[in-house]
Formats: sequence, C-alpha cells, structure tokens
Amino acid sequence: MASSHSSSPVPQRSSSDVFFKKEVDPTKHIRPVQSLPDVCPKEPTGDSNSLCVAPSLVTDQHRWTIYHSKVNLPAALNDPRLAKRESDFFTKTWGLDFVDTEVIPSFYLPQINKEHFTVYQQEISQREKIHERCKKICPPKDTFDRTLLHTHDKSRTDLEQVPKIFMKPDFALDDSLTFNSVLPWSHFNTAGGKGNRDAASSKLLQEKLSHYLDIVEVNIAHQISLRSEAFFHAMTSQHELQDYLKKTSQAVKMLRDKIAQIDKVMCEGSLHILRLALTRNNCVKVYNKLKLMATVHQTQPTVQVLLSTSEFVGALDLIATTQEVLQQELQGIHSFRHLGSQLCELEKLIDKMMIAEFSTYSHSDLNRPLEDDCQILEEERLVSLVFGLLKQRKLNFLEIYSEEMIITAKNIIKQCVINKVSQIEDIDTDVVLKLADQMRMLNFLQWFDLLKDIFSKFTIFLQRVKATLNIIHSVVLSVLDKNQRTRELEEISQQKNAAKDNSLDTEVAYLIHEGMFISDAFSESELTPIAIDATSQRNASPNSEPCSSDSVSEPECTTDSSSSKEQTSSSVTPGAVDIMVNEDMKLTDLELGKLANNVQELLYSASDICHDRAVKFLMSRAKDGFLEKLNSTEFITLSRLMETFILETEQICGRKSMSLLGALQSQANKFVNRFHEERKTKLSLLLDNERWKQADVPAEFQDLVDSIADGKIALPEKKSGATEERKPAEVLIVEGQQYAVVGTVLLLIRIILEYCQCVDNIPSVTTDMLTRLSDLLKYFNSRSCQLVLGAGALQVVGLKTITTKNLALSSRCLQLIVHYIPVIRAHFEARLQPKQYSMLRHFDHITKDYHDHIAEISAKLVAIMDSLFDKLLSKYEVKAPVPSACFRNICKQMAKMHEAIFDLLPEEQTQMLFLRINASYKLHLKKQLSHLNVINDGGPQNGLVTADVAFYTGNLQALKGLKDLDLNMAEIWEQKR
Repeated sequence: MASSHSSSPVPQRSSSDVFFKKEVDPTKHIRPVQSLPDVCPKEPTGDSNSLCVAPSLVTDQHRWTIYHSKVNLPAALNDPRLAKRESDFFTKTWGLDFVDTEVIPSFYLPQINKEHFTVYQQEISQREKIHERCKKICPPKDTFDRTLLHTHDKSRTDLEQVPKIFMKPDFALDDSLTFNSVLPWSHFNTAGGKGNRDAASSKLLQEKLSHYLDIVEVNIAHQISLRSEAFFHAMTSQHELQDYLKKTSQAVKMLRDKIAQIDKVMCEGSLHILRLALTRNNCVKVYNKLKLMATVHQTQPTVQVLLSTSEFVGALDLIATTQEVLQQELQGIHSFRHLGSQLCELEKLIDKMMIAEFSTYSHSDLNRPLEDDCQILEEERLVSLVFGLLKQRKLNFLEIYSEEMIITAKNIIKQCVINKVSQIEDIDTDVVLKLADQMRMLNFLQWFDLLKDIFSKFTIFLQRVKATLNIIHSVVLSVLDKNQRTRELEEISQQKNAAKDNSLDTEVAYLIHEGMFISDAFSESELTPIAIDATSQRNASPNSEPCSSDSVSEPECTTDSSSSKEQTSSSVTPGAVDIMVNEDMKLTDLELGKLANNVQELLYSASDICHDRAVKFLMSRAKDGFLEKLNSTEFITLSRLMETFILETEQICGRKSMSLLGALQSQANKFVNRFHEERKTKLSLLLDNERWKQADVPAEFQDLVDSIADGKIALPEKKSGATEERKPAEVLIVEGQQYAVVGTVLLLIRIILEYCQCVDNIPSVTTDMLTRLSDLLKYFNSRSCQLVLGAGALQVVGLKTITTKNLALSSRCLQLIVHYIPVIRAHFEARLQPKQYSMLRHFDHITKDYHDHIAEISAKLVAIMDSLFDKLLSKYEVKAPVPSACFRNICKQMAKMHEAIFDLLPEEQTQMLFLRINASYKLHLKKQLSHLNVINDGGPQNGLVTADVAFYTGNLQALKGLKDLDLNMAEIWEQKR
C-alpha cells in the first residue's frame, strides 16, 4: 500500500508543479520516463496543461506502448532482483526453479549517468528542505509504544500455544499423517467399557481446537485494527481518484476531437497517396508474378521442344532455373504444387536420354566406314552431350565409350577377315564354316596382306578415337578453367563488397502505417545502385527462358530471381564451337581433374584394345605352328610390320602398349631358337661331311668378304648374270691376305652374317642372337678340334689319316674366323645398351679359345716332325757316304712339309713354324752327337757331321720362303768345358 507521503501522478496548477513536470533539455534525445500512478494519492492536485505528457489514445492507438501491458498486482509488486525469494509471498508460488537472468541492455535506450539527474536534484533540493522542516514540526506517531509492545508480546505468547503443525505452509488434512496428528483415533475408540472416558476426551479435543481458533481470530482482528487507518484512507482516496478520472476522460475526449480534425485536414490525403503508391507497387509485383507464372507454365512444352532437337543442356538449364524460381519466388503457389516433382522426373528422363544418345553417338562414330575422311562426327552434338552429362554428374559415359571401342575393334578384325576370305577362290566357305579356320587356310602373303589391312584400319580407328577424346578432354578442361576463373571473380567480388560495407553507413527509415513498411512504396528509381546492377545483370542473362507465343513479351520473360545461377560465359572448343559454360556445374576441381586423366587413360586403353585384339589374331593363326615355320625373310617382314604398327600407335596415343610388343618378343624368341637350331644343325652336318681339303671360293663369297671390308655387314643382293660368268678362285682374299679355306668355313661366314643381319632387322633379339652366335662359334671350334686334332674325321668322314695339310688348313680356317671376331663384336656393341656391354666378354673368351686351338695345331705340326727326327736321327751314324741316308730322308720330309703348308699358311707363319721344327731338329741331332761322342774337334767325324749339316742347311734354305731363315746350326755342338 502507498504511504501517506506518496505523491499523486496527476499534476495541479500550482507553484509546486515543478516536482511533477520536468523540464527536458531539447538538445538531449532522451525520452522522459513515465512512472506508474500510486494507488492511494494523499494530496491530489490537477493541472490541465500537464496532460500533454500522458499517453495519446489517438496517436498511439495502433502502436504498442507500455500501457498495453496487462499484469497482475503480485507481478507488478514483485522485484525479481531480490536475492532471497523464499521470504517473498508472491514468488513463493512460482517454485524454486525461478532464477535471475541477466537483462541484455537495449540498443535504443541511452546510457544514464549522474549528469542526467543534475536538473532533478536542483529542483528537488528546495522541496527536500521543506519536507525536513515539516518532519521536525509534526513528528510521526510512535507506533511502537510500550502498550503496543506489550500487546504484541501477549499475542506472541498466545500464538505459541497453537501447535506448530497448524503453522506449516503445507498443512493439509487430506494427508493421513497430518490428520492422525490433529485428530488421533484413540479419542474415537468406543470398544469395551471406556466409552464415557473417550467421549470426554473427544469433547476436550474439540474445546482445545476451538481455543486455538479463537486465539488466531483474535490476532487477526488485532492486526486489522492496527491498519484500520490505512483502509479508511484508501476509501477516501478512491473517491478523489474517480473525480480525477472523470476530468481526465473529458480532456481526452476533447483532445481526440482536435486530433481527428487534424488527421482529416492534414494527414488523410497524404496517407491516401502513400496507400495508392503502395497499391500500385503491389499491383506491379502481382503483374510480374503473373508473368513469371506464365513463363513457368510454359516450361514443360519448351523442354519438350528442346528435347526434340537434342538440346539437352538448354533443357537442363531451363529445368534448373524453373526449380529455383519455384523454390524462391513462386513458393506456396497452389497451382504449381506438382510442377517441381514433374520437373524432377523430367530431369531423370533427360539423364536416361543423354546416356542413350551418347551410346548411339559412340556406336555411329566408331562404326562408320573407315574410308571416311571426317575425323569427328557431329562435333556440336558431341560437345552438347558432354556438357549435359557433366552437368548431371553422369561420369560413366566413358565406360560406355570404352565398351563400344572393344566391340568396334572386334568387328574391324572380323570384317577384314571376311573381306579377305571372300577374295580367295580356293577357300570353300560352305565346307569350312568357322571364320578362324578359313583364315588359317591363307598362305603367308595372303595372311600378311590381311594383317597389314587390319593394322591400317586400327590406325584410322585410333585416330578417330583420339579426335573424339580430344574434344571431350577440351570440354572438361574448359569447365575446369571456368570454375577456377569464377572462383577468382567471386573472391575479388567478396573483397570489394567487404570494403564497400565497411565504408558505407546505411540508414533505413521505416514509416509504420497499418502494419506496412514505407520502403515498399518507394519507386524502383530510388533503389540502391547495387540492386539496380543486380537486376540489370539478371534481366540481361543470356540463358533466359524462352517464352511461348501466348505469354508476355520477350523482354518480360526474364526472371528476377535474386539468387539465379544462370549467368554463363562463352568458351570456344578446339572444334570452333561456342559453348555456354554454366556456372551451375556441380563437379569439383578434383573430380574434373580426375575425369581429364580418365579421358587420357581411355586413349591409352584404346591402344591397348587394338594391341590385344591383334595379339589374339596372331595367336589364332599360330595355333598350327604357322609363325614358327616362317623363314627368316618372312619373319623379318612380319616383325617390321608389327614394329611399325607399334610405333604408329605410340605416336597417336602417346604411350607404348606392351601386349603386341610382348607377343612379338615371344615369337622372336621362338624364331631365334629355331633360327639357331637350324644353323647349328646345318653347321654340324657340314662339319660331319667335311674332308678338310682346300675348296674353291665362289665369286659370291668373295663379294661377301669384300662387302664386309667396306663396312657392310650384311648379305649382298644377288646379281643376275655377272656372278655366273666369274670363275671360282683358289683362295679367299681378305684385306690383301690369302686364306685357303674349306667349304664349311665359307658357309660359316655366311651364317655369321645372317645372325648379324637378323640383329639389324629385329633389334629386340640382339642379346639372344649374341648368345646364340657365341654358342655357334664355340661349337665350330670344339667340333673342328675333335675332327682334326682329335682325328674324329677318320671315323666320321672316312679319312685314312690326318695330314699336315689338313692341320694347316684347319689352322688357316680358324685364323679367318678370328679375323672377323672383332668386326662381329663391334657390330653387336653398336646395337647393345651400355648396361649390356658385359655380354661382349663372350667374344674375348672365343678369341682366346681360337688362339689356343691354333697354337695346338702348330704344336701338332712340330710334334709330327719331332717324332720323325727322333726316329731318323736315332739311327744316324757318322760315316761315309756324305750326305748320309739319314739326312737325305730328313731333307725329303722337310720338303714335303714345306710343300704341304706353304700354299696354305702365310710366309711369316711358315718361317716361324720351320724355326720351331729346326729347333727340334737341332735338339735331336745334338743329343745323337753327344751319344756318339762326336765333338767339334776338327777330326774326320766332325768333318762328316759338318758336311751332313751343310747339306741339310742348303736344302732347307733352298725351300721357297726360307732363304733368309737363320738356322744357327752351331748350337748342335756341345760347349767345350
């Protein structure tokens, strides 16, 4: 309740109205705070001029104010800022869950400080002095006198008689425990003879409760009596308040009449103009919305028209734009509630149509006649399909193209075989039904022409695949480039907008009238430049939806979606096709990069497919051992064709496929094995039939040796006519030296050149050929050693004996091979990789073996003469006649030896051999003279020996080529001791 000193909120026309009406500083935009009126004003005063600060019922009838709030008295009196709510009667009913919450300061209220109260303090200081003076003159009643204190103590003593259970806040008789405590059942038990006593107890309990009730009522009455003055004062204030309210109502009525006249004269016309402008703006919006609805209504027919011309990208863009408009600008339109789902189904149908269309295009592109010069079939159609598939994230179209490539490669081989078989009259297709069996009936030339035709068709096929995949790759890269440029532009735009937002202080003023914003009534010319630019860009979009004939005009067909993504930019593909790269591509840069790599891998896969099909074609022909039966010329021709095809596919696709190369290597290994076995067998037969006699050298072998001397390690081409007129030579002339050889060695040289030429024709078999050639040379060396030195020719050929001529001829043949080993080594070294140079050590080993063999033959010749000297000189006797028979036999045998080897071995080797033979002769003669005790003493025996030695020396030096031979016969005599 209000105290007696509280002031009234209704000001009066008196000198003290300064206390109620405050002077507000007009420079400070601070709204005066209005306090709620007291319940019981003690000294009401009234001032009609002070009504201006009261709330206006006319002005504020459509605006919510604090006077619209409706709260109960406990909520108004309760202070939620109190720390202890348990002592508050009103908040006790709200429960313990009621907690204080921090009130966020309002942005619209100013910050109040002490300076705002300076004026108030100056105004109230005088009034406060008067109030203090009045308190001294009229002191307040001492409500706590001794009487009241005594009465209060007495009432407290009486209340203490009442049990505490009645004072509990949760006291309720419906609780069994509480009920039993207040009315114990023992007082109502009438069993036995205790009835009178229990009745007395019950009566005593009733009197006790009545006593408690009297005590409480007395205390309540006492409390009311203490506050009786306040009650009467409130009733008095109520009548005064009614008078004030009546005056206030009259003032309000007069004010409302005045404001109604002002509103009619000054505001109604202006507000009507604003309403008309707002209505016009709303009508324009409705008209634009209807135009937009008309455009959206034509979406499905337009999509059907676009699909009929295979314009999948345009149809998808139209569907995407329409769905965006439906979700943003036409959301909630009942007539379009099913259009979104219909467009989704239509989009799924377009996806299937694009996949089917791409499959059809792939089939048409890859299966058209290979004689057609056009590399790309309908480039614009391909680009449109790829853009549509990328837009819908249908990335499996590359798998479709890959499957079509496999089918086309099979068909190419099948059609080539059919065409070739149909041209051969010897093949009866009615008898031989299988196409593979018909193909196996072709001879090498026919089959080789077929393989060449297949390789040429595959080359054209790969060129077409590369051209198509280049278009797809360029489309993917253009989309990737556009995404990157768009991202850069967005980053630049965001930076500019951030700078603009920081520098621009936007102030928006709203006029609230009938729940509408006054900004809705502004004309479009008053919009911000940013909104105008956005609208102009949106209306100028190149991908605006087409309009039907019965819809609005073309400039009005553009949608004004604020978040439209249909802004596109033009990009030019390598095929000179302008394509609008849509910013709505949903693929990330990582996905586009992976897709570009997949396109390149698909080109590699196309090369692998052609090579795999070619390998299967080769294997089907090789089932009957056809390829293994090819001769060297045929296999080399086949190998060159395959290597040419491998090189062409590598140039087209940028990567070498290994399947056909592996098949070629496998066949080359088989060819090398067969090639080597044939020549080794041939050499073995030649050696087994070789009688080790000097053979004539045909002119073609001389030409072969001459070509080697000129640096051409290859078989010379056969010359018709000229070679037949030339006669064979007795010896082979190699770089000015004469070589007497057997026929086997001539053929061996030709075989060696065949190995070298095979390496030139098939470089991949260089290492295998080197190993095989080494084996062949070793075989010739070992086999010739067995036949000549080992005397194997006696049993194999049937020779009676191995003569010195056979030995010398064998040595010369070995020397000829040794002469050509460095040439062969250099030939292979030029064709080996540096890491393979270690294989050249085989030639070093072979050279050493050949030199050892030649040395053994020379030693064998010396050994023959050594045994002869030992046999003849062991019977030598120093006696007449001179020369003795022994020396005549020795000279005769030396002459035979010279005759046998001089025409076979060069002069230097002959001299070296006879020097070794002479040394053996001197050794045996010296031994025999020592045995006969013949010394160089000038006696008769010495003279006979000297005469025999002179005879020997003269005969030996008389032989051809041995004239200047230093025999040094003085060594036959023992040194004198």
